Amino acid sequence: MSIRLIDRGDLWKSKARSLQLRLRDRFRVAVDRHRPPMFGDGYFSATLQRWLQRYRDFRRESLPSSSSFYRKRVGKDFNAEEDSAILRMLQAVAVPVIGSVCHVFMHGLNSVQVYGAEKLHDALLNRPKGKPLLTVSNHVASVDDPFVIASVLPRNVLLDAQNLRWTLCATDRCFTNPVASAFFRCGKVLPVSRGDGIYQKGMDMAISKLNSGGWVHIFPEGSRSRDGGKTLGSPKRGVGRLVLDADNIPMVVPFVHMGMQDIMPIGAKIPGIGKTVRTLWLIN
Repeated sequence: MSIRLIDRGDLWKSKARSLQLRLRDRFRVAVDRHRPPMFGDGYFSATLQRWLQRYRDFRRESLPSSSSFYRKRVGKDFNAEEDSAILRMLQAVAVPVIGSVCHVFMHGLNSVQVYGAEKLHDALLNRPKGKPLLTVSNHVASVDDPFVIASVLPRNVLLDAQNLRWTLCATDRCFTNPVASAFFRCGKVLPVSRGDGIYQKGMDMAISKLNSGGWVHIFPEGSRSRDGGKTLGSPKRGVGRLVLDADNIPMVVPFVHMGMQDIMPIGAKIPGIGKTVRTLWLIN
């Protein structure tokens, strides 16, 4: 009898053990089906998640990535070795000539309607000494600068190369060979490389011009409109850095223009004539 009881006891234990294993296996399958990914949200404890988020925030704030701002000071004499006396002499000749030709082209072969140009004239002629000037506008044609800028400036300003604007242009468009590079440098154009971010040398050069009390013009969109100026693209952060990192907060004068897409459509090699361009200078 005792042997039978022991056998039955072992049998029940074996069956219970088997059932336990089967239930555990099924439970594991059910858990695995609903278990979140190894590194997904909700898998780690709330405390660990908070520490991971703090670490990510620390990394984001400590690295000078293109997705975050940080202050970068630039001296007035930045890139002074490249700003030679010969280059300044060439600019003194080239800038008035180019500006005058563009002015004649816009007013003689096309029609220009300007609204609020006195805001720019006042900023150019009457702003405090050493106060930097930053003009911003939409971008619809490859010749927006210098054509639009030259069309609204008085002649006495056009002939003063030292006080005329600096602007920026992509290296893959304006600085493709030594001849083109020399021409655009004589026209007070600074090189910037697409994709190198807002802390590249070209942006530092623009800030150094502002720190010297100069005038810089920039297109916040960063590239030309693809729909003929019907919509305004999202502004890039470069214009924000020009304001933030300048030693003295610049006077900002925005304006909008329409019609340049008819004079120089995308893909055109020669500017057209007989068109009308309208320019509206906004309150600074």
